Amino acid sequence: MNKFSHIDLRVHDLQRVMPFYEKLLPELGFTQTFHSANWRVFAAEGKLPDVPYFAITEDKEHQPNSNLIGFWAKDHAEVDQIAKLVQECGGTINDGPRLFPISPTYYAVYFKDPCGNKYEMVHRLN
Repeated sequence: MNKFSHIDLRVHDLQRVMPFYEKLLPELGFTQTFHSANWRVFAAEGKLPDVPYFAITEDKEHQPNSNLIGFWAKDHAEVDQIAKLVQECGGTINDGPRLFPISPTYYAVYFKDPCGNKYEMVHRLN
């Protein structure tokens, strides 16, 4: 059993970030939506509550910090594809895509959403 359940993400401007997440999250496998007045929920395929989901809500006082959420990529091409998508939908690339000295096969891109929350897309061979 994968112990991962969900992410509750705060953003300071929901309207500003939704176009970003509406394009990014389906590419990462969060293809089902369960939106309400206060939450925008993107879930993996399957039936809730058995699948991971990504829930976004607005908090005008939210300040992004050094936390980072990482996602696995199946190969370098997927890392490159996500990097391109991030730029097209209003995100910011912080570094990469490239090999990083974390290990000889650590290929990643680091990026931020339009409100400054940090992410990484990584492919790594063990």
